[in-house]
Amino acid sequence: MYLRITIVPIFLIIYLSGGLLGQWLGEYGSARNAMVVSEHALASEAGIRILRNGGNAVDAAVAVGFALAVVYPEAGNIGGGGFMVIRFPDGTATTIDYREKAPALAHRDVYIDEDGDLQRNWSLLGARAAGVPGSVAGLLKAWEQYGRLPLADLLDPAIRLASDGFILKTNDLRVIYSSRRQLTRFEETAEIFFPGGRTYKAGDRFVQPDLAQTLERIRDQGKDGFYRGETADLIVETMQRHGGWITHDDLANYEAVEREPVRGIYRGHEIISMGPPSSGGVALIQMLQMLENADLSEYRHRSTEHIHLIAEVMKRAFADRNAYIGDPDFVDIPLEMLLSPEHNRAHYESIEPDRAAEVDIIPITREGSETTHYSVVDDDGVAVSVTTTINSLFGSKLVVRGAGFFLNNEMNDFSLQPGVRDQFGLLASEPNKIEPGKRMVSSMTPTIVVYNNEPVLILGARGGPRIISAVFNVVTNVIDFGMQLDRAVGAPFYHHQWHPDRLEYLPNALSFGQLRELRRMGHAPSRRRIMGRVAAIARNGDYLNGATSLYSGGGIKGY
Repeated sequence: MYLRITIVPIFLIIYLSGGLLGQWLGEYGSARNAMVVSEHALASEAGIRILRNGGNAVDAAVAVGFALAVVYPEAGNIGGGGFMVIRFPDGTATTIDYREKAPALAHRDVYIDEDGDLQRNWSLLGARAAGVPGSVAGLLKAWEQYGRLPLADLLDPAIRLASDGFILKTNDLRVIYSSRRQLTRFEETAEIFFPGGRTYKAGDRFVQPDLAQTLERIRDQGKDGFYRGETADLIVETMQRHGGWITHDDLANYEAVEREPVRGIYRGHEIISMGPPSSGGVALIQMLQMLENADLSEYRHRSTEHIHLIAEVMKRAFADRNAYIGDPDFVDIPLEMLLSPEHNRAHYESIEPDRAAEVDIIPITREGSETTHYSVVDDDGVAVSVTTTINSLFGSKLVVRGAGFFLNNEMNDFSLQPGVRDQFGLLASEPNKIEPGKRMVSSMTPTIVVYNNEPVLILGARGGPRIISAVFNVVTNVIDFGMQLDRAVGAPFYHHQWHPDRLEYLPNALSFGQLRELRRMGHAPSRRRIMGRVAAIARNGDYLNGATSLYSGGGIKGY
């Protein structure tokens, strides 16, 4: 049975149901059998077409990933990395780690100049900012292990979108216009987005022949079509031209890794999420385990007491993140302790009901954002949650000449220098120092929530460290406050990441009285224009509901 997807601004739903007007402009929709939710309609169409043609959710996720590289260049990528969480109908689950790696030539002080000063721009712009890309290896590994259709079927939608082009809409162009200064910094990039100095207009067809050929090589040669041969040569030539460090050996040696997910229980729901080198799943489960000690029936949603409680919970989880999380291939991470109810109960018991903890005295038992998320559910109940990134908007701003894709600037996600924050304000930590071949810590939090052996919530977000708090906010909105998905995604989010010591909130999310009371408690409220942006699917009886917290031009597709 088919049910047409309906697109309605979420802020109207929130307004009509007693929420805050002007919070987000998002979308929601419903379907009975299968659904894809992403940040671009053409990518979601590619995924739903795969499902209709007999593919499973993993096939669809792979098709969406490659399509996003074409139609969503600011964050969709084959020059970056990401994480995939998969849950099967028999209850088993797995994850694919395709986070980028530091090149072999990188080292702890690679961004420190001869005077001992940190040169942050080196880790943000150009070839030196790029880690070894993992997206292609990760998507192909997922397909090889769990896909059903031929690889060509999964790549063909992206190839057609690149070779034939797609019609640009105002929504596609807005971010390109606003980033013109940086996108014209490198000739290779300007040639694609501002050819001959010309500015694309809505209604123009955007054709990317170099990217189409890169995708064709992946289709025809698999992993070797990217990490060896012509594409690898083009990457290394770009590195040499711009002073980067990625070599042929770095590319040839890159491997995606299948890892066990991290799991936890929250009020009878199983939480399945991504483990290290992502910090997101661990922090999410810690926050929920702390919160489970509270009787939230005593709290009005978004009351001052509720906001204080979740801020303190976040603060403690981010403190542990800084202390412990790194690449598990390089660092011993005490996961058993971090995910134990006892450890997180102790954190909860240290929370004072009317006083914010000073960040430097939070007990630690101890010796980063342009990302995009998409969620998929197929007819058989296979659920896939994928978050992928090139880090900043348009990554390093450098396109590989002749290959047509952006390089990431994920090296900035490492700890560049002790005591120094990255672009997202996260404090440097010893477990996340730069080492050759190491994966940098991430905040990506692709998550699947299961109840009565059925996936009831598949979600993730974009937004640097605010990804974690966005996912946390939505999960608690659904489970603790009984919100339907549209309201849960559209409600105001709050964020606290330990350092810097500030409670972030969206415009109109706190009253003047609440601001005054939170300051009295010792919080430092700080208003932000945008918080984490969520793409989610929820099971509601016989229907799948999809929602995004920002307008995606019809990125919710289903049947």
